[in-house]
Amino acid sequence: MNIREFWVYKRKQSSLSPYKSKSKKNSYIPNLIDWHPRVLQVLDWGVTFSTVVLSLLMLLTRFPGMDLLEIGPNWLLIWVVAWSIKRSAVESTLAGIVLGLLQDAITFPNPTHTLGLGLVGIITSLFQKRRFIQEDFISIALIVFGMSVLTETIFAFQFIFVGDRNPKEIWTHYQKIVLASAILSSLWAPVVYYPLNCWWQKLKSVQIAISTKL
Repeated sequence: MNIREFWVYKRKQSSLSPYKSKSKKNSYIPNLIDWHPRVLQVLDWGVTFSTVVLSLLMLLTRFPGMDLLEIGPNWLLIWVVAWSIKRSAVESTLAGIVLGLLQDAITFPNPTHTLGLGLVGIITSLFQKRRFIQEDFISIALIVFGMSVLTETIFAFQFIFVGDRNPKEIWTHYQKIVLASAILSSLWAPVVYYPLNCWWQKLKSVQIAISTKL
């Protein structure tokens, strides 16, 4: 081997070395397709449960720059929209009702949040079923904005029907809340939607690959 051939050989080896190190590094990370289906199901339940708990905790937390007129984003509503995009009306409605009950448990059960979040779930799933929306950040933000207006309107009507407060005061307070909540929730919607959607898409593709492999 002459000097020229030697340096050509060294150059090829150096160009291949990053790929070798990368593949060696990735070999320590188990591929999801090699996991047992039950383990994947438990992992999915863990991700779903942990994100719901995190959304509940975020409702009780006010970080600097994350509130407007002392009103924060409706994290549970964002979660319900992200969940309902690719699921049936029954699954979406059930998720909205469960999260509404959880929100009632940490706030006040009367008026209830189950009615608003349940409607958010079923309407969002019907939008996707009829192909009225696209799965981009702008569409998700617009959906969250509209659903936030819907839930706050339902909440205001519940206060009016109770009859222990002046409807004029409720309406004045509602106008301030609905605008701030809708703006903040739509702005923060991609933060919740993107990682959850990536995980659910990855899990679905892995489950399809496992079923075809079997």
